[in-house]
Amino acid sequence: MDQTFLADCRARLAFDLLANTWNAVVLWALRQGPLRHGELRDRIGGISQKVLTETLRRLEFNGLVTRRGYGGSSPRVAYELTELGRTLLAPIDAFGAWAFEHGDEVMEAQERHRLAGRYTRDS
Repeated sequence: MDQTFLADCRARLAFDLLANTWNAVVLWALRQGPLRHGELRDRIGGISQKVLTETLRRLEFNGLVTRRGYGGSSPRVAYELTELGRTLLAPIDAFGAWAFEHGDEVMEAQERHRLAGRYTRDS
């Protein structure tokens, strides 16, 4: 059986969802419940308002996050994980654990390549 990662392959779709740096970060930040846009920015740090908005739209488009409006004297919007979005928390946690355990090894390998002059931006 051919295991090629075709453009419409489900595995490739999953990898693409987590390939964007901010997707997993935003999903992880929402793991404990709904947050408003500003609360998310404060919790994440280092993300611009524009990039957070784009990321939330992308996650909503993919069915991983839902946007809910709340009425009242000052209407507000909060974002929360969908059930589908919650299914990605375990893989994100596992990947984070791998990074914690092996991150130093990766950075050492990168440094060896830089020192040897074999580093390129696309490496």
